[in-house]
Amino acid sequence: MHDLLTAAEYAAIAKSMSYPSNAFVDGAFRPAASGKTFKTTNPATGEVLTEIAACDATDVDHAVAKAKEAFEDGRWHLRSPGERKEVLLKFARLLERNRHELAVLESLDSGKPIREVQTIDVPDTIHTIRWHAELIDKIYDNTAPVGAQALTLVVREPIGVVGLVLPWNFPLLMLAWKIGPALAAGCSVVVKPAQETTLTALRVAELAHEAGVPAGVFNVVTGSGKDVGEPLGMHMDVSMVSFTGSTATGRRFLRYAADSNLKRVVLECGGKNPAVVMNDVEDLDLVAEQVVNGAFWNMGENCSATSRLIVHADVKDELMKRVGAYMREWRMGDPLDPENRVGSLVSKAHFEKVKSFLDDVQTEKLSLLFGGDTQKGIFVEPTVVDGVGRDSRLFQEEIFGPVLSVTTFTSLSEAIALANDTVYGLTASVYTGSLRNAIKLSREIRAGVVSVNCFGEGDATTPFGGYKESGFGGRDKSIWAHDQYTELKTIWIDVSDRSVDETVR
Repeated sequence: MHDLLTAAEYAAIAKSMSYPSNAFVDGAFRPAASGKTFKTTNPATGEVLTEIAACDATDVDHAVAKAKEAFEDGRWHLRSPGERKEVLLKFARLLERNRHELAVLESLDSGKPIREVQTIDVPDTIHTIRWHAELIDKIYDNTAPVGAQALTLVVREPIGVVGLVLPWNFPLLMLAWKIGPALAAGCSVVVKPAQETTLTALRVAELAHEAGVPAGVFNVVTGSGKDVGEPLGMHMDVSMVSFTGSTATGRRFLRYAADSNLKRVVLECGGKNPAVVMNDVEDLDLVAEQVVNGAFWNMGENCSATSRLIVHADVKDELMKRVGAYMREWRMGDPLDPENRVGSLVSKAHFEKVKSFLDDVQTEKLSLLFGGDTQKGIFVEPTVVDGVGRDSRLFQEEIFGPVLSVTTFTSLSEAIALANDTVYGLTASVYTGSLRNAIKLSREIRAGVVSVNCFGEGDATTPFGGYKESGFGGRDKSIWAHDQYTELKTIWIDVSDRSVDETVR
């Protein structure tokens, strides 16, 4: 599945491609009730790709009604676990068959390098769907140890209609992280993709329907956060919302839940993730390679990106030399050329936000070690900034761009304090040759995922989510993600002699 094509072959796919343009509701593409549309562009070139249905509360109401109807008549969740598994496995096969089309669609819509989409995002999307499909008929419910006078069953039931609100940075993969467990659990879903990156969600919904996911079970409503996200969050017939995106928007979904039906809310929000490098580290080349990958993968548009390098003063200078050497491998340019590892940022507005942090380098008189070029459209060259103090915006705020700040320390306690000095707590990386230091840092850094001597988020089997303002209410990936799309029910059956005697009388 990692079969990269040539730049010419990807260009040919792009040239022949037709783009989905309408919302997908009740098994069919439908325009917005208002007839309104919005333009979606290729951020690398500024070219308008197509116009997409600009839905609003009327369309959300229709999609939720169809999802509720599908759930209540049991056309999906009352199928046997084996039947649902087979449908989702067929769905995964269709995704694999269309993997090159999906990769090109994702790259054109988001500015992501085709190399990363083809070798990481698309294969992981397919694997996620398969993993949750295979889990369906392997989860057992329980009985409780209540004694001989009763039989107690503890069972999971699908929660109902679920709103899935996606970010723009990993449109395919975040879609899979949410629909995989939600559909496996038997829920009906209404997906709200980011307005900047809607195309792959629409194509995936079409393939799911082709695979046999019934009409009404998988719906996609396109449009803005105000016109689609808010009505979905406030809807009285939506039992749960799973959201990935900014912390500020996550707070709004908590308010929507409080102001409506107290729906369950699961949030995966921002991060300001540290990489802590001790002076006992064994392989500085490995550290440099992993730090560069963590900082600049997906142009830093990644909630788990390594954005703060917290490095011991004894090894900082040598590590910086090696970081600079590895950065030379990160070529920037046309996202559809598989030789390039750095594409464009997702939009002009986001480019201006990232550029404002680079302006702070001059304002704060910091040292620009590498990169910093912003002269090519909305591309930002991978950038490393040294001498960043804990009061700097570059240390405290999520940049969501290819900018790595460097801060030094001299003691273990100082490193831990620096790593935790943020409102976020999503991921962290620790680099050390000492088992004792690895354990102490992993335990004391307040983050939902800590990797040791590598940059990583785990795999489909491991839960992903954060502490503090990085997360709320649950996790993506793993069996824990499956559980959060279900309700837990206790069934107490009285089998005592008393109940038998009363029945006989």
